[in-house]
Amino acid sequence: MRMGVCAAGAALVLAAGAVTGTAGAAVAADGPEPFTIEDPRIVESSGLAASRLHEGVYWTHNDSGYTPFNVYAVDSRTGRTVATVTLSGFEGRDVEAISIGPDGNVYVADIGDNLGGTWPEVWIFRFPEPEKLADQTLTPTRFTVRYSDGPRDAESLAVHPKTGRVYIVGKHEDGDGLYRGPEKLTTEGVNTFERIAEIDLWATDAAFSPDGSRLAVRGYFGGIMYDWQDGRPERIDRLQVPIQRQGESVTFTPDGRTLMFGTEGERSEVRPVELSGDLLPEDVAEKDGNGNGSGGDGGKADGRGDGGQDSGAEDSAGQGSALKGAVIVAVAVGAWLGLRKLFRRRA
Repeated sequence: MRMGVCAAGAALVLAAGAVTGTAGAAVAADGPEPFTIEDPRIVESSGLAASRLHEGVYWTHNDSGYTPFNVYAVDSRTGRTVATVTLSGFEGRDVEAISIGPDGNVYVADIGDNLGGTWPEVWIFRFPEPEKLADQTLTPTRFTVRYSDGPRDAESLAVHPKTGRVYIVGKHEDGDGLYRGPEKLTTEGVNTFERIAEIDLWATDAAFSPDGSRLAVRGYFGGIMYDWQDGRPERIDRLQVPIQRQGESVTFTPDGRTLMFGTEGERSEVRPVELSGDLLPEDVAEKDGNGNGSGGDGGKADGRGDGGQDSGAEDSAGQGSALKGAVIVAVAVGAWLGLRKLFRRRA
């Protein structure tokens, strides 16, 4: 019965996408190309992180219920897996996010809780990004995590590229908090993550820009870009997010100019969206010589995103169509996810 609900939901989303037409995100013109994850083992790609050592390679992983506990390196030029890292000694319970820190380590977050916050502890796994892309098995370092205000569902983890501090965004339909981990994670005892800000989004992933000046948070239907100053987020604007089957992941390209958006499903597509104007990281804007106040909107959404608000842009026929399309997608996917939740509770 669950399969029937998911199939119906997928049909709703695809139908909505057909109606919206150009309401989807525009692919970066001169930047990276979209690619399809070809590995048949990867059917629920739930996190995405651009490699720091291997050009054009992205790390991803499945969601829950898959053994062995694998992390995959995918070549964006071919969509093929070029290395599989098996994490020995552990089983992933609900693995939702991946990020790479300034220490060169890959952080994998087993932080999901589909029961709405019933698990008192969740985990983060860490291992060095391999210098050579080859299949291997290793034992990661495991960190136990709790939240200062109690258990919760979460799918977003981001490691700051300068400080190495780890952040988690809670997942709730009405928005949730941004949680900051200790200055350094420890394997001795519990790492308590403190709530430091509110995120007005049903968040499914988050990522810092390579220079650490921007925090991108995505949801099923939209996203928000934040300015990151003194360890705190300040909202800039909505993000333009592509229409996808079940939008689950986001990461910056190494040059900081583009966001790569991923989704679950067999042969899932990863799509680039080029940033401009205030959405660009500070170092990119400085290189371009125009600062962050250029007013470009190439990376802004055309309609109301998940948790987004009207930015006061001029109304036009194209924007009106995009807004209607976004609403259709939101209603369709919202109905689908609601049905999934209902049947999951009855099962």
